[in-house]
Parts: sequence; structure tokens; C-alpha cells
Amino acid sequence: MCAALGWLAFLVYLSLSLRASRSRIQAYLRDWLGIYLSTSTINQCIHEAGRAVAPVVDEQLIAELKAAGLLHIDETPWKEAGQLFWLWVFVSAQTVIYQVGKRHRLVVNQLLGEAFCGLLMTDGYSVYRIFPRRLRCWAHLVRKARALYQCLDSEGQAFGEALLLAMILLMRNIHRLRESPPDAESLWAQNQQLLTLLRSLCETHRDIAHVDSRQLAGEFLNDWEAIVRVVETPAHPLTNNVAERSLRHWVLLRKITFGSRTAQGSRVVALLASVIDTARLRDLNPWEFIAQTLAERRKNQPVPRLPMPVLA
Repeated sequence: MCAALGWLAFLVYLSLSLRASRSRIQAYLRDWLGIYLSTSTINQCIHEAGRAVAPVVDEQLIAELKAAGLLHIDETPWKEAGQLFWLWVFVSAQTVIYQVGKRHRLVVNQLLGEAFCGLLMTDGYSVYRIFPRRLRCWAHLVRKARALYQCLDSEGQAFGEALLLAMILLMRNIHRLRESPPDAESLWAQNQQLLTLLRSLCETHRDIAHVDSRQLAGEFLNDWEAIVRVVETPAHPLTNNVAERSLRHWVLLRKITFGSRTAQGSRVVALLASVIDTARLRDLNPWEFIAQTLAERRKNQPVPRLPMPVLA
């Protein structure tokens, strides 16, 4: 492998992993390594790496994502030339895809297609309701119930407390059922009673005067099937923590860099982030893979596949 391509992958590492600006990368190379590059050249190198890995994402990783049985999806604001966009993440057991786009159902449709038949773990954003097989993140619902319990309205407090208690008991039973306990049958029966109580609470409060209570009751009823699916199949996850953790690093990058300046810059970030996080998920060195991909692309050879981890 050409040493220059290893250096190019190192520039990607400084930019995306260490979140260094182009000018900081320039200063580091000059002061510590005696390498003099313009910020424009550094930017071109990073963009070349993004173009090089594009087929890996578009032809391999997206196809693997579509075949997954369970996907975690989340989105966070992203600035592009000062305009508000959204950075979306799609995470399966072994693949991570990022995309920058509007907060619109077309982003999900274009990536997954309406024929996607796996399960989606999501928050309460209404766009996700186009997919019938869905799981709702309980962490979001617990936070909303706790906030309601702490509000100043007495009726809202009582509703929030009842919701919170029912959900805590259900979550405790779900965790116990994952261990195949001897009292599983009684736990299943208790869960059905708790679900009946939860549904009754929401139906009772869907039309009350207190706005926050009414909205939360409506949210539970609108997403009922997605919320209770994990009670019926306890092996499924309760939260969307996987997607939220994936976004955390890139949220810090956005806060430091204020996003990207062009659509091309946004796509480069999304492509490289997808390869970096997927490689890490598969216990691979992303920088070696990026350097290898650059070497093959410069020789007009097909891009290498990002291998799956070898099972022990």
C-alpha cells in the first residue's frame, strides 16, 4: 500500500475522528511533522476518500441494511451552509449508515424502500408510522411520563405517576422474562393486566383539559402496537440507545464545525462516517480499509468489500 494513501487516511482520521478543522490539521502537519499542505489540499484529500468509499456504502452496506431483521433509526439536526438539515442514522447489528437530508419520510423511503419487512426501533416521529412492524423507544416515553409526574397540574401528576408505575413494572417483567424464570406464566398474566390498565389510563385522559396529559395519552394510543410489541416479544430491545449512541460523536463534530458548507461536504461526512462506524462495529481498522479502498480506486480496480466479522 502506498504510504501517501496511508497519510490520506490519516487526514480523514484527524478530521472525522479527532474533529479537527482543516486549519488545525494544517498547523499540526506543519508544526509536528514538517509537512506543508494548504487547507484546500487537505479538503480535497478528505473528499477523495469520501468518493472512494461511496460504492462500498451505496452497493454493499445499504443492501446489507435492507436485509436486516432489526434497525435502529434516529436523527439529529445538521447545518449545511447555515441551513437546517438532519443527520439520519440507520443501525443494524453489523452495519451503520448515515445520511444528511430533510426531516422527511422520503429519506427513509429512499434508503429502505416501502418493502422493508424488518423491525424498526424508533422514537415517536410520525414519519416512521408508514412501517407497520415497529418498536417504540420506551426511554422517551418514561421521560415524558416522569416530566408529567413532576408538573404542577394535579391531574397531570396523577396520570404521570400511574403511567410511570405501570411502565416500570412492565419493564421489570420484560427483563425477568428474558431469563426464562419459573414464574413466567404469572409474569405474562401480570403483563396483560398492566397493559389493560395502561390502555384504560390513556383512553380516560385522551380528552382531558390538561394539554400535556392529553398529548401523551394520544401518543400512547396512536403508537399502541409499536409500544406494546416488546411486551409480547421480550427479546426485542426496549430503547433506541444504539442509534442515540451512534449519533453522539457526530453531534460533537457538528457543534465544533457547525456542520458542512455544501451538499457534497455533507455526503462526504455521511459516507466516511458510515464506513468508519461499520468497520468498528465489525472489529476492523477503518483507516486501513479506507487506505486500501483508495489504492484500488486509483488503479481503477473494483472497491474491496467491507468484510463481516469472523465468528469464533
